[in-house]
Amino acid sequence: MRTLFSLLFVFFLSSNFLFSQTCRWQQRVQYQMDIDMDVAKHQFDGKQTLKYFNNSPDTLYKVYYHLYFNAFQPGSMMDWQNRNPLTADSRVRERISNLKPEETGWHQVKSLTCNGKPAKFEVKETILEVTLPEPILPKSVAELKMDFRSQVPVQIRRSGRDSRDGVAYSMSQWYPKMAEYDYQGWHLDLYVGREFYGVWGDFEVNIAIDRSYLLGASGELQNAAEIGYGYEPEGTAVRQPPGEKLTWRWKAVNVHDFSWSADPDYKHVVVRRENGPTLHFLYQPNENTQATWEAMPAAMDRAFDYIQKNFGEYPYPTYSFLEAGDGGMEYPMATFLRAGAGVGTFVHELMHAWYYGMLGTHEGKYPWMDEGFTEYATAEVLNWLKSEGLINGKPDENPHIFTNNSYISYLKRTEEEPLSTHHDHYLTSRGGGVGAYVKGHVLLTQLNYIMGDPVFRKAMLNYYHTWRFKHPNPDDFLRVMERTAGMELDWFQQYFIFSTKQIDYGITSVEKANRKETTIRFNRPGHFPMPLDVVVTFKKGKQKMYNIPLYMMWGTKTAENPDMHYEVVKPWGWTIPEYELTIDARFKDIVKVEIDPSQRMVDVNRDNNVWMAKTAQAENSGEKE
Repeated sequence: MRTLFSLLFVFFLSSNFLFSQTCRWQQRVQYQMDIDMDVAKHQFDGKQTLKYFNNSPDTLYKVYYHLYFNAFQPGSMMDWQNRNPLTADSRVRERISNLKPEETGWHQVKSLTCNGKPAKFEVKETILEVTLPEPILPKSVAELKMDFRSQVPVQIRRSGRDSRDGVAYSMSQWYPKMAEYDYQGWHLDLYVGREFYGVWGDFEVNIAIDRSYLLGASGELQNAAEIGYGYEPEGTAVRQPPGEKLTWRWKAVNVHDFSWSADPDYKHVVVRRENGPTLHFLYQPNENTQATWEAMPAAMDRAFDYIQKNFGEYPYPTYSFLEAGDGGMEYPMATFLRAGAGVGTFVHELMHAWYYGMLGTHEGKYPWMDEGFTEYATAEVLNWLKSEGLINGKPDENPHIFTNNSYISYLKRTEEEPLSTHHDHYLTSRGGGVGAYVKGHVLLTQLNYIMGDPVFRKAMLNYYHTWRFKHPNPDDFLRVMERTAGMELDWFQQYFIFSTKQIDYGITSVEKANRKETTIRFNRPGHFPMPLDVVVTFKKGKQKMYNIPLYMMWGTKTAENPDMHYEVVKPWGWTIPEYELTIDARFKDIVKVEIDPSQRMVDVNRDNNVWMAKTAQAENSGEKE
């Protein structure tokens, strides 16, 4: 049977390679920005030159920019989203509606040209719609120049000034940012406080600010010898230019966003790793930061070794951990963290450098592809840090079991929405959080169970190598999983992402078939088909695993544990609610039968997953050898 499956899958596999989408076109940008910061008014003047590479086959008559600061005004869509108790972020609620004029955020576009010609533009809340003086043709480059002035809002959500921790500037989603245009067209989500999607490109950002401020940012500082503050190479004599302001010159290559933070009280700790990247930790030293921020440089240094081995190389020269914002929030080459952030938040935000930073999914449409994948990786990294004694706690055999159980518990209490729901459009904030963080995490635990742990780990690395610096979608991810595992997974995609059907299997009976064989019967009360790992335990502790695949997988999982006997048996058709397995074992020798002892499968009722022999049965009676 396994040979038949393998032969059938050869055709399926070769067809998939023919239609690989890794060569999809994608747009590209080059930003050059000069920013002059007025810390008294919390405003800045900006000059932006943007080279836009239209790699699409389409002629563009309009382009669009995001103006995120405009969301921080009373009456905005983000304001109304957070007045609704069902969709409100607890950090926001009615804070936007109560802002005074000098506390709001805004962008004022003073002028905009395309290839030297004036362009017409109109502000539509957080989107700037630009009608071009001449179209941008396919495979051509346009240069857009913009002069603008912006006001930094009081820090409420992610970006802003004067955070609750006392950080002066948390500058994320802070500049007019070109919207993404891909094979699905323009992506023009008005900002209501959720997620992002950006164009791959390069940034050169020059920030002039009062010389007392210390900055951290997404990129690599280009004039470290003029700035100092710990950025200068060891042994370098710092020569700061005269004047009230310093101009910090940053460069970030092959990223899809740029963020920075600034504060006069920052402490700057640098870890220069032998094989890179250089790690920067910028925080305000006080009782709130002492517990974790002082311990994190050593732990994150070691974490990088494990992460790069298991999830792919980090290709950038620097990574910065910045005390800023209102919680953990990821950006390319940097993350914002609260003063009291724990090690779990540090690791979670670091893992976003992979699942968002290098694998640039559309976070609004597929929030689970960055948050859920990051949660899975975070659990793995934290478990490793525990095993190395780098953080407190004992490592777990299955570091994902808590999330699996939490998800099962949630299903028993609440009606969930499909994972395919856009993050902005969940009915409740809690539902969106569970979908993105929990169910996205569980999606990977299910694939780990279906494919087997060694194959799954290989597949995750293949996903990284295939799609880094691109914009993968769920189809792209699952095709990599299929090719690596040698099985078809579109059925899993339909059930797990597009439906809310639940997994529930049970053992209905274990009976003597004849003197040498035993029959085990299963049923499927749930409506979500899954392959089964069934472990039979015999007297004296010997065990054997029987893997029951699904026909529609057109493939099977290989043995995960070399110390346990393993057998793939006939597939279970998804339309059939019951299944019968007859094994070569005497009934009296069996002491236990269990579905999925690893508890990776999120079966909503595990009470019927175990059968135990009664003492009288185990000792049975009268059977002759």
